[in-house]
Amino acid sequence: RFQGDARCTVTIGATEGKTIVAINNKRKPFDDVRVRRAIAAAIDRKAIIDGASNGMGVPIGSHYTPNDPFYVDLTGLSPYDPAKAKALLREAGVSLPLAVTLTLPPPPYARQGGQIVAAELAEIGINARIETVEWAQWLDGVYKNKNYDLTLISHVEPRDLAIYANPNYYFQYDSQDFREIMDKVSTAAEASERGRWLEAAQRRLAEDAVNAFLYVLPQVTVAKKGVTGL
Repeated sequence: RFQGDARCTVTIGATEGKTIVAINNKRKPFDDVRVRRAIAAAIDRKAIIDGASNGMGVPIGSHYTPNDPFYVDLTGLSPYDPAKAKALLREAGVSLPLAVTLTLPPPPYARQGGQIVAAELAEIGINARIETVEWAQWLDGVYKNKNYDLTLISHVEPRDLAIYANPNYYFQYDSQDFREIMDKVSTAAEASERGRWLEAAQRRLAEDAVNAFLYVLPQVTVAKKGVTGL
């Protein structure tokens, strides 16, 4: 409505909000990379952006945003492909239907996006029971105690790839290879060398399908026409 109002200027920018379906990597069957890849392949990023973000938001394929130096577009590694998702589940020997929980914190992007994710997972035989929680419950149950299967959340901290090097973080992703890559990032003497390892880190997370990486939250500003400096 505001975009069509001559009195207003609408500015749409990017943020550091990496919106993801976070996966508990130590819980069966999510400890199998084929199952995590199936989840990623079952989710249509465009449908999530359209349904939960008013059609605004940049798709991402790893835990990094186009704002950041050495960003790599890895969405092509996990395109929307329900047929591939079903094949991966068969290959992994998963008995269907598979019952899981999808824990959703309060923000509208999570509550609305979660409904779409659940519907898309159902199409490949994963029945996601939605649990809506408040932030205190999410922080205690999901973040602290890792008591969850899947959750939809946006990580807003900038350049926070290092969280994946901590096997006790709530994703419970435990990869010595990734930790070695991040060591190289932190000890690189030249920016170009650091960039190569940052690119390698993004690719490893995408290939391991640690989480289903969705999109970057948009920043929308509405102002009276003539106001500048925003």
